[in-house]
Parts: sequence; structure tokens; C-alpha cells
Amino acid sequence: MAKHTMFLAKENKNDEFYTCYDEIEKELNHYAKYFKNKVIYCNCDDHAGIGLGTPKSNFLKYFADNFEAFGIKRVIATHYERDGASTMYILDKDNTGDGIICSEDIQEIPLKSNGDFRSDECVKLLKTADLVVTNPPFSLFREYVAQLMEYKKKFIIIGNINAITYREVFPLIKENKMWVGYGFNVAMIFKTLYKNTSESNRKNVRSHGYDPDDNYITTPAVCWFTNLPTTKRTEFLETGKKYYGYEHMYPKYENYDAININKTDDIPMDYDGAMGVPITFLNKHNPDQFEIIGLGISNSGLEIGVKPYKPEHKLYRKTIQKRGAVDGDLYMMVDNIVTVPYARILIKKKKGN
Repeated sequence: MAKHTMFLAKENKNDEFYTCYDEIEKELNHYAKYFKNKVIYCNCDDHAGIGLGTPKSNFLKYFADNFEAFGIKRVIATHYERDGASTMYILDKDNTGDGIICSEDIQEIPLKSNGDFRSDECVKLLKTADLVVTNPPFSLFREYVAQLMEYKKKFIIIGNINAITYREVFPLIKENKMWVGYGFNVAMIFKTLYKNTSESNRKNVRSHGYDPDDNYITTPAVCWFTNLPTTKRTEFLETGKKYYGYEHMYPKYENYDAININKTDDIPMDYDGAMGVPITFLNKHNPDQFEIIGLGISNSGLEIGVKPYKPEHKLYRKTIQKRGAVDGDLYMMVDNIVTVPYARILIKKKKGN
């Protein structure tokens, strides 16, 4: 295990984002029926407490508050401890004898390791779990998801919207092994380790009932990811938009046989060819309605047949690359100017839709 990687990540304050109770409740209430008789593991838990008392983690607190209502079998929570051995929290029985299972029944058990989710000790706990629910370090998101896949775990986790484009993550989305949850591309409030110095951000935090002077901050472009069923994945998209007769509104790419779509609501329902859509399309993706062909950026694009820049357009590359564009990115001509849209997912309607 590369311990130094976790150490560096924990030194980076951008990984120390503690999830607020109401944000957890807003998302997890959608999955209540999936918690029945399940062992739930929060393996990147927050042990800082953020002023809420016992239990210290908001994930643990949420499951303790709903333990009996949801019919949960067991909740396990562990966290990373940089300077020594960590602690495991377990809730699975009435330890106080008052006839109910709640936060007062949480047991604290010392771990031998530092609680790194990749440690042998935590992997053994992972193997006992039916479902993983947590907010993993964003810097380790690729590795974290890979572990969930390796052990074939059901999960509900938090990540940045840009994680969709990771080479390690997008194929899982394409193959319907993971997808976005109900909270998608939202501005989420987190407790952090540093001061909130942005006045606009502070104003937003206050409007949600939190104190920015207590290190609360609004973070944009946050998503929940899961592999549990969601109702929105069964809803069929109907935009009312047409392609034929409005071709001028849908430019074709120079390096792939597909049309460009700037907004999900602009997808034409009479077009059966390939379309490049924004990554926000995934919030409305129904796998029975659309096929995901691939991701039209960089090597991911080249792998699915997106061609390099045409020779006559190479002179634009120096300017384009300032925006991060490379061979494999979809591009088009708009008013005779090489135009590279932000990351596009290539999709196609399934037959019969």
C-alpha cells in the first residue's frame, strides 16, 4: 500500500471536506428501502465531529437516527488517522438496554492500523459489507472506485462532476456499472479546515443556515454516484426538438460523424445518428433509451474513432491547446473558426426510441 499517497492527500486541505447532515439526508432518503437488513460501511468517515457531539460522523449520525426505521442490520464506520491507530465505530444492537437502537448504542473499537481504506484491516471490513456509503477523498476517487469494483460492492458516494471524465471511471458509466445519483452537479455545503474568505460564498452559506466563520463553504459541481437503482434512470427523455428542418442548429464535428448538442434539452428526437452531448446529460440518461458510445476527449476519443485534427486545422492547435484541447477531442467549425466544445459524451438513440 502506498502510504505516502494518502499522507500527501491528507496534507491537502481540499480532501478534508466533511459532509453536512442535511446534504446526506437529502440524498440517502431516496434509497431507504435498500438499507433494510444490510451491513453498511462508511470507510472514509469524518471523525472530526464538526460540533455535533456523539456520534461524530454525520453519515453515522444519519444511520443511527434511522437505524430502526430502515431496518438496518449493522453500520460500521472507520476513518483515516494520520498520526497513529484509528478507531472503528459499530452500531448493531441495543447496548444501553432502553429497548431501541440509536446513537447511544454506538461502540468504539480501536483499530491496529491508521484506518486507510486500503489497509488490510479496512479491506476485511469492506468484505463484510453489503453497501458502502461515504464521502471519499476526491484526490483518491479513481483508486477508491476501483476498490469498490474489485470487491463488487453496492455504493452511494460523493465525487466531483469531473470524475465522470476520468479514464478509470467513464468506462464504468458506459457499461452501466455506476451512474449518477439524485444530487447531480449541485453546490454542496461542506465543513472544511480552512477559512471561508469569499464574500459571495459566505453569503450563500448563511442563506442555508450555516456559519461561514465556522469554516463552512459552498462547493460547486458536486455529484452523488451510485450503482443502486434510481427512478430517474427509468424516465424517458422527450425534448420536442427536431433535427430535420433545423440542421443549422446542430453543427457536425470535423473529426467524427456526429452532431453537436449544447444542452440536453436540445437533443432532437427525430435524429438516429451519433450525437455529442454535455456530461450533464448523464443526469437524464435512461440506458433503455440511449446507448453511450464513448467519451470524445483525448485518448478516450481516439479509442472510439475520433480523428486527430485535419492538416488544415493544425495551425489552430497552439491557440486551442491553451484551453487544454488535444488530438482526440471533438471539434467543429463555427463561422470558419475551429471550435472545441467542453467534454462531450457520444450517444445514440436505441432502436425503437
